[in-house]
Amino acid sequence: MRAVLIESRDLASGVRHFVFESPEIDAAKFSPGQFVSFSETIGEKRITRAYSIVSPAIVNNRFELCLNLVEDGRMSPLLFGLRPGDAIEMKGPLGGFTLKEPFTDSIFIATGTGIAPVRSMLLSLPSPAAHKVILLFGARYRSGLHYWDDLKTLQIEARPTLTRPDADWQGRTGWVQQHLDEAIAGRTDWHFYICGLKAMVDDVRARLKAQGFDRKQITYEKFD
Repeated sequence: MRAVLIESRDLASGVRHFVFESPEIDAAKFSPGQFVSFSETIGEKRITRAYSIVSPAIVNNRFELCLNLVEDGRMSPLLFGLRPGDAIEMKGPLGGFTLKEPFTDSIFIATGTGIAPVRSMLLSLPSPAAHKVILLFGARYRSGLHYWDDLKTLQIEARPTLTRPDADWQGRTGWVQQHLDEAIAGRTDWHFYICGLKAMVDDVRARLKAQGFDRKQITYEKFD
């Protein structure tokens, strides 16, 4: 299967939003939160990397991604160098980081581009007002709160936090997991969706386990 780049735009320094099209992709098999995998031979080595879909649905064979540029990486510099019309080999959609049924009151925790599958999920909720939904979104700088204009308009409690806030920042500060207890507020019936770097995901899971939450209440995806 091939994916063709339609367009791309920068979200922040080293972070870009991509729109791809693939006539062969099966939109009916996509569940919000899933990813596609891209493959390319670079040098003499076959490289495959997974990237979460940031759009809530695949429409007209098109899907959207949010990628970090890894300067010493193999795949991301290639993707950042693509121009509209360029193609790359792809598989998907794949993955089990998806909304659980029935959907219940939930806390979403994301950092950096970990917001991609979370945004896909949140934009796909059929009746967000029917359930309490809290989003804890952590970034270093204000510019790292990707898609914030979209997220803050949803019928959820969107709570950003910055580890390196500027002087006029009025919101929460520090690591995203530092604000977990405030969101939980003593309740034991939450479901948690966690996505971001391994260290954050592992820390949040450990904190939830220490508080007695069952692993069935925790859905996560981590990357480095």
